[in-house]
Amino acid sequence: MEEIQQGKERETALLVSIDTGEFDVDSSLDELEELAHTAGADVLGRLIQKREAPDKSTCIGSGRLEELAQLAENTGADMAIFDRELTATQQRNLEDALPCRVVDRTMLILDIFAGRARSAEGRLQVELAQLQYLLPRLAGQGIALSRLGGGIGTRGPGETKLESDRRHIRRRIQSLKQQLAEVEQHRETRRARRRKDGLSTVAIVGYTNAGKSTLMNTLTSAGVLAENKLFATLDTTSRALKLPDGRTVLLIDTVGLVRRLPHHLVDAFRSTLEEAAQADVILNLCDASSPEAEEHLQVTRELLSQLGCTDRPILTVMNKCDIVPAVLEPGRLPGESAQALRISAKTGGGIPELLEAVAAALPPDRRKVQLLLPFSEGSLAQLCRQEGQVESEEYVPEGLRMVVTLGVRLLDAVKDYELPQSHGLSEPGL
Repeated sequence: MEEIQQGKERETALLVSIDTGEFDVDSSLDELEELAHTAGADVLGRLIQKREAPDKSTCIGSGRLEELAQLAENTGADMAIFDRELTATQQRNLEDALPCRVVDRTMLILDIFAGRARSAEGRLQVELAQLQYLLPRLAGQGIALSRLGGGIGTRGPGETKLESDRRHIRRRIQSLKQQLAEVEQHRETRRARRRKDGLSTVAIVGYTNAGKSTLMNTLTSAGVLAENKLFATLDTTSRALKLPDGRTVLLIDTVGLVRRLPHHLVDAFRSTLEEAAQADVILNLCDASSPEAEEHLQVTRELLSQLGCTDRPILTVMNKCDIVPAVLEPGRLPGESAQALRISAKTGGGIPELLEAVAAALPPDRRKVQLLLPFSEGSLAQLCRQEGQVESEEYVPEGLRMVVTLGVRLLDAVKDYELPQSHGLSEPGL
């Protein structure tokens, strides 16, 4: 599979974590190793220290710091990646004490995002998040900006921007916010148009690498990049999807989530996340083969709650059930997940049931009508076939008689040709 650092020798890293009891350190480091691999680094080792709280100066204690410096020297590691966000002081002191670069969890995720962003909006969002993260670390901290030429933790806005003074960086941040506000205004215009047209939206959200892009491709042939890698997809994709009841909805694929997603990213990507948050139905997709599936679902639930999404249907969907068929058995999933839909986006298993569940969860905005369309309205008849669910149709001397279930937008378009309910298709003389 393709790495972010194409054609370059992979870098090497040591992972460092403080165990304060806040979270499962081993699981978090497993995820950090996946992030490092996605960024293009091979992990040479791990160092964990149990502490009540991180050291204010160096995050880890002096003894562990000496051990880390020796380990970096012996292994020749290019960087030490800390599984938390470091303060400017900690960053500076660690770089003074270690013979390698220092990268924290936030910088690593931002770096991956910088390498993955493809759309203009995605690049704006990533640059904003990076500059907001870097700003307090630039002024008076003595950080050597000359190292921003290449390697993990160095991609993004570019050397010329970062060597400017704080005022210039703040102006750039303000400019990025204004540009994103304009993008958000266009996004809201599109939302308003969809509401006016009666087009419902369904959003796929979930932990990174849960299979969102694969599901999107299976349902809509969207051609979205799907890799077994964290943050394989960054930019939001929207495609039309026809449901079994004839309704056409807009299916939205979103950026994946991780534990402790940096708040800089949450803020920068808020408009994108809200695109999903304002959907009529939300699919909380989870990798059923992951031993931490329930925790992954909870991460998504918490973010959806922060975005105010608790007032709409949220369907829990367990993906990759082809890998763990035991999950398909009743009673094998805990808590809310016991009611989850079981699918395999890769093989197509469970997809018909998923589509039926989505149709059932959408607001009842459709009605069955009997129409008599004149021959001159052939394009309207075709729209009814494409966007509605046709029960029957028959050509008569006056035009085309149809029994069809239609959504709000088309119901308004065909109202002049609607027949009273007493007219049946078997009735002669029409």
